[in-house]
Amino acid sequence: MSQAVAVTTEQTVLGEGARWDDRYGELLRVDILAGRVFRDRVDDDGALIAVTAYDVPGTVGAIAPVEGDDGWILAAGRGFLHLRPDGALRTVLADVVDEGTRMNDAACDPQGRFWAGTLADDHHEGGGALYRLDRSGAVEVVLRNLTISNGLGWSPDGRTMYLVDSGPRVVRAFAFDGAEGTVSDGRVLVSVPEEVGSPDGMTIDASGGLWVAIYGGGRVHHYAPDGELRQVLSVPAAQSTCCAFAGPGLRRLYVTTATENWSDHQRRAEPAAGVVYRFETDATGTPAAPFRPDPAWWGAMSG
Repeated sequence: MSQAVAVTTEQTVLGEGARWDDRYGELLRVDILAGRVFRDRVDDDGALIAVTAYDVPGTVGAIAPVEGDDGWILAAGRGFLHLRPDGALRTVLADVVDEGTRMNDAACDPQGRFWAGTLADDHHEGGGALYRLDRSGAVEVVLRNLTISNGLGWSPDGRTMYLVDSGPRVVRAFAFDGAEGTVSDGRVLVSVPEEVGSPDGMTIDASGGLWVAIYGGGRVHHYAPDGELRQVLSVPAAQSTCCAFAGPGLRRLYVTTATENWSDHQRRAEPAAGVVYRFETDATGTPAAPFRPDPAWWGAMSG
């Protein structure tokens, strides 16, 4: 395993949402609090080459490719937006979540539904939830009484859904019914000690391993599917937020970081914070699963 290599220089406020878009061969990521979406090409040596960046009004929690469409769906503000490559934005569904809360991390299940978590603006306990945007455009609250609904992922066989709740510092595992889009039998798979940090964004590799960024801990934890800690990667930024495999062969792990609630003086004093880092790994990742909207609904809405 290699050491962390910085691959960007711009300091994000809350860098997050790293995803590999295999349609374009690009790493997607967001700056939640700055309302920015980034597209980067991965060079053969692992360097990130900026393609473009977009500004989104308010906050943007997560991004996913859209099947049959050249753009992306965003969990942004209190609802869902569609972003086109030219930067045009269209509201898909507005004010989905309660006032005083915002969209946070989100990801698509293997069937093409878009799952998005929330948190209260003041981060109070139980103020978050997990929503499911179906292919038909219907939205359902699947889980309530979360605190900071965060990283999401599915096992390679699609039978288990993993969800991070950063407030109580846990990774939960649920039995997942792909046909119905429902979860059951939730249990705590991993509990991170307070002195270590808080689990944040997550990605699942092709063999089912969980890679979890540890906010406040300056690290990424690699867990086995049974929750055993296999590996710890040291990140030169305490606020490690999310990770994704990207680039040729999907063997390199890219980690976003943040400077949340920092002063300009702190950012200048710690230039290694808020940038993206790269690790060479022995694991193989998978591309971001796309949102697969029903063509009738999507086409009618677009019209």
